[in-house]
Amino acid sequence: MRFGHVLSTTLLLLGAAAAPAVADSSPSPSPSGDDSAPTRAGTSFRTATEIEQGTQATASGSAGDYLYWSFPADAGQRPTVKATVKLPEASTRGAAETWQVDVYDGLRRRQACQYGAQTRTAAQDAASVELSCTLRTVRAWSETWADDPLPGTYYIRLTATGLPASELGLPVSAEVKVDSKDIGGAAAVDGSLGKPLVPGIATSAKESDPASGSSKTALSSIEPDDGWTSGWWSDRWVWTAIGGILAALAGIGGYALTRGTGRPSRVPPGV
Repeated sequence: MRFGHVLSTTLLLLGAAAAPAVADSSPSPSPSGDDSAPTRAGTSFRTATEIEQGTQATASGSAGDYLYWSFPADAGQRPTVKATVKLPEASTRGAAETWQVDVYDGLRRRQACQYGAQTRTAAQDAASVELSCTLRTVRAWSETWADDPLPGTYYIRLTATGLPASELGLPVSAEVKVDSKDIGGAAAVDGSLGKPLVPGIATSAKESDPASGSSKTALSSIEPDDGWTSGWWSDRWVWTAIGGILAALAGIGGYALTRGTGRPSRVPPGV
């Protein structure tokens, strides 16, 4: 009974200690009404507008344009990109429109969507079209030949495909938001990148020198709230420690149950 009481108390304490760590690992989204939310989009990878996860960005453009945004994603996160395009008046459109959202990693490799409506066709009388793309979980490390998502900057590209010439240039507006689910230790790997894949990370950071014509390359100005972890910590450490403690307690309990009560009193000494 005493061993069972000790085991129950230990499990309750461990559960109370691990629960806050797991609960606090999810990123807290910014309010959608934040005044700092971007109101424009870039036209290429180099001019992509940086957005934080949880912040809804808006932009105005023309049908046929490429709209670009970028956001940071760290190891253990599974980002979901959602985009809403408000279409021109139905009277100005002569046919259905097909819109597509693509996501690229820091090496500008197009990343496949696990699920979501990445491409959708809006009817001629539709007022808007909604797109989404949920990426695979970002890994802290990967083989050089693999196409796995890695920590760093990710790029969103939103555009219409196959538009007739008569509809090119019609005004449209878009809303984009990125949220992530923290997968935790289930996605942990034995390895990490030396640096996150962000623009300018591989160049020499030298101050501008007008005489030599060299300049300092600007790195990405956004990163996760807690910084780049590169996968060195995950809740897998917590559950590994809990498993070790439970194994030790099980060994002690098994020994206590099987060792018996000692030498029977009816057996004389020396036998």
